[in-house]
Amino acid sequence: MSDNHGNTPAAWTAVTVAMLGFVVGAVGLLLDPVSMTIFWVGVALGVASLVIFAVMAKLGFHESGH
Repeated sequence: MSDNHGNTPAAWTAVTVAMLGFVVGAVGLLLDPVSMTIFWVGVALGVASLVIFAVMAKLGFHESGH
């Protein structure tokens, strides 16, 4: 594995957005009554993180700065 594996702005941004999506989705499921709208917003954020990563990688933010 390379020295910079995952240490790029594209990777960090995607992980941050995905984690936010998991937290939002979990909060939606923890509410009483369960809020499926908030849950699906969290799912959408998780999917959006993949799109964000792909766009940032195409823009060159997934390359090492060495």
